[in-house]
Amino acid sequence: MEAFLASLVFVVLAEMGDKTQLLAMAFSCRFRWQSVMWGVFVATAANHLMAAALGSYLSTIVPLDWIKAAAAASFILFGLWTIRGDKLEGEDKRFSFSPFWTVTVAFFIAEMGDKTQLATIALAVEYNSIFFVWYGTTIGMMISNAIGIIFGVVMGKRIPERTIKWAASMIFIAFGCWGLYDTLPPTIWTPGVVIASLSVMAASIVLVHRLSAKRGAQFLETGQFCEIVEGSDASVASKEGLVKV
Repeated sequence: MEAFLASLVFVVLAEMGDKTQLLAMAFSCRFRWQSVMWGVFVATAANHLMAAALGSYLSTIVPLDWIKAAAAASFILFGLWTIRGDKLEGEDKRFSFSPFWTVTVAFFIAEMGDKTQLATIALAVEYNSIFFVWYGTTIGMMISNAIGIIFGVVMGKRIPERTIKWAASMIFIAFGCWGLYDTLPPTIWTPGVVIASLSVMAASIVLVHRLSAKRGAQFLETGQFCEIVEGSDASVASKEGLVKV
């Protein structure tokens, strides 16, 4: 049960402002929300099952302390990645797919190498539980993308997405920092090391935020995500087209 709850919470946090959540908003502007939700579910279930199986296998050949430290560090990186943000841009590629298959293919491609897929691997490594990690991450994806669909269909820009993204990233980084503190030997954490670590973390957050601002991470505020999927009833995203990290 712990693996399920941890997986659900981590993925919901990781998805805030992620490109797949932006895709949910975009597709919900064009297609029926039922088609979008089913497409998200099928793509996520298949993708995260692969990730959970890989993570569970790694847990049998890697020392537990190494696993926990690596997982904690990865959560910090995921938090910084959330601050950095993703955006959708470019021309969509057109396929003769139904809305359901359009969304399914787009989400499966978008999740390859994404932080939620990597988080699924890390969680499966830490908890060594394929089913509960897969179940938790899949439900977490459905919750976060349901939020994206609500934004796209009903709420628009009334709730500041940037606020949600920052809150999620800070919680994610806090989990990672606590994991490192709890896993590494206590003798490492002298006052000087703690101060230096916090300083590096603060500098990293500021740097990532500035880089994010330079690359135009405020994409949601432009209100353009509905325009991306216009022009075809069957458009699909790819890393070379609709989705770009």
